[in-house]
Amino acid sequence: MISPLANRIYRRLFAAQVIALVGTGLSSIALALLAYELAGGEAGAVLGTALALKMVAYVGIAPIVGGFAHRLPRRRLLIMLDVARAGFVVCLPFVTEIWQIYLLIFLLNACSAGFTPTFQATIPDVLPNEAQYTRALSLSRLAYDLENLLSPSLAALALLLMSYDALFAANAVAFLGSALLVFSVTLPSPRSHEHEAGIWHGLTFGIGAYLKTPRLRGLLALSLAVAAAGAMVIVNTVVQVRDRLGGTETDTALAFAASGAGSMAVAILLPRLLDRMPDRPFMLTGGVLLGGGLVLGLAVPNLLALLLVWFVLGAGASLVQTPAGRLLRRSAREGDRPAVYAAQFALSHACWLIGYPLAGWLGAAFGLPTAFAVLAVVASGATAAAVVLWPADDPRDLEHLHEAMAHEHLHVHDEHHRHGHEGWEGPEPHRHPHRHAPVRHKHAYVIDLHHPVWPKG
Repeated sequence: MISPLANRIYRRLFAAQVIALVGTGLSSIALALLAYELAGGEAGAVLGTALALKMVAYVGIAPIVGGFAHRLPRRRLLIMLDVARAGFVVCLPFVTEIWQIYLLIFLLNACSAGFTPTFQATIPDVLPNEAQYTRALSLSRLAYDLENLLSPSLAALALLLMSYDALFAANAVAFLGSALLVFSVTLPSPRSHEHEAGIWHGLTFGIGAYLKTPRLRGLLALSLAVAAAGAMVIVNTVVQVRDRLGGTETDTALAFAASGAGSMAVAILLPRLLDRMPDRPFMLTGGVLLGGGLVLGLAVPNLLALLLVWFVLGAGASLVQTPAGRLLRRSAREGDRPAVYAAQFALSHACWLIGYPLAGWLGAAFGLPTAFAVLAVVASGATAAAVVLWPADDPRDLEHLHEAMAHEHLHVHDEHHRHGHEGWEGPEPHRHPHRHAPVRHKHAYVIDLHHPVWPKG
């Protein structure tokens, strides 16, 4: 687990991620307190709207930033977004109207929608070794789970000594600390970005490449399964524990901890297994656990049974989410990774936009058993779809035919660009009209400018 931390650049980037996560966790609790101060008994509606705006920002902004991230210096972009996040969060203690909360939350999360996928797409360049990258993904999963477990405790301790406004200030300091850590390293420069010119192509390339790649279509289906189960845990744990099982606030915290423990157990154990086996069996097993766990949730007789079910749901989610970065890394060239990672960020959060309302509305209108049953169908159906969308035979190298074509774009000389020059074209990467002769060959296949469709057969 510590092998990626031996890399100085990754070690500082991971520290930046952890610091920002802790700060965000603290401000999430402070936001709830601020909403209660401004809206009283309507605080739940305010928070619900704020979370919906967060998801809208994630889904709408991430593809835009991902489509143009290749045109900006990556290190400078990350620092600017961190500083902007610090500026927006430090304004929250001064709001006096509900609409101001909505505006700041949207702007804050619009910056996060640009920062997070760009940051995630940087890690494969920092850790080109797949085994190290796999362990980095596990460390990231552990960081998210530990933040979810520890932030409420840290916030409770902080609130004994200071007002909730100070938690927003702590988050701003955390974002600035993240920016300083990013500033302290030199990030590797990815290979040049071979794209057609034009705004529309930049906006749509990431989503288009993602949806044309079979393994990523399978990942999207499994992301829906994760959202269905995760929304049930996040939205309805308190109702399940307090109303159906007659538990206490401590029991509610234990239930959330059980889900986090399942996720962390998988994150710790999975890297060694992925060194020897492919991702697909583990990820599909995760989907099966999610659907099965929701079915078991229909009839939990006591708290212990609920803790076991929640542990299974956490483990299933981690089986899907931990290896996801490996699929994204394998499915995009270096220069295209920000766009493809942004597509995953946006589409996976679109799944949560489906899961949250289903879990909340079904539970409130028809009862928790109905919510469990419907979400179990969603998770199981999504897993079945992943089996179909992601073929078991998924080699890295594919034989394929290129038709003759002529076009112009920024390029370097690789297996697709072996042509003569007259001397005026300039150093690589360069742009000039060039022709591709027809050829059939075999190599690691990803969707890009020269491979616009996935080979059949």
